[in-house]
Amino acid sequence: MSKPAGRALLEVIALDAEDAVAAEEGGADRLELVSEMDADGLTPSHATVAAVCAAVRIPVRVMLRPSDGFTLEAPADVAALVRRAGELRAEGAEEFVLGFLDEAGAPDLAVLEDLVGALHGCRWTFHRAIDRAADRAALRKQLADAAGLDTYLTAGSARGVDDGMQVLLAEAGRRGEPGYEQELMVGGGLRLPHVAGLLAAGVRAFHIGGAARPGGWTERVSAGAVSSWRAALGA
Repeated sequence: MSKPAGRALLEVIALDAEDAVAAEEGGADRLELVSEMDADGLTPSHATVAAVCAAVRIPVRVMLRPSDGFTLEAPADVAALVRRAGELRAEGAEEFVLGFLDEAGAPDLAVLEDLVGALHGCRWTFHRAIDRAADRAALRKQLADAAGLDTYLTAGSARGVDDGMQVLLAEAGRRGEPGYEQELMVGGGLRLPHVAGLLAAGVRAFHIGGAARPGGWTERVSAGAVSSWRAALGA
């Protein structure tokens, strides 16, 4: 089920089917499915992916990240993640989230090429690795033609939206330029008071995790909390 035309997209982090159902009930347009939030989100199990995809009608983007951090150096680790991506794709996952940097903070083009090849044209988000990049503008240019890449998830800063707001507003103003055609989705310390200014700047995609869980990460997604965000972004 796709979101109604014209309204801002609301993506919610889900850890399991119960989270996913609550997020959909609250008005989420899409899920980012992960495990291990104490490591900022890793690849979920095959069983979790199957359960979530069966439980909801909204799109599900599956994280491809085997461990904490944003580098993937060992050839065996790269091969294992490529294999995992192909398995998830074969089992019905249709959208993904990924992003890796090399030791210099540039996009790891070799790793990304291998992973994207395993996705066979699926749409994907380059996640907050962009906020750790040495040169985020150069990263965007290098990935401008990456197959399937349609979204950047970013807070504008590794420290979160409060610190990255000016970067976000500047990037929103460059929409449509080479390297800036992809959707700018804001997330990472995003709070409701940020929303009005971002909407006014033309941002049309928002990502929440902890904000969907008023009791913290040990609690389930709250449909009511998601509904409050849906109302703030427009029905």
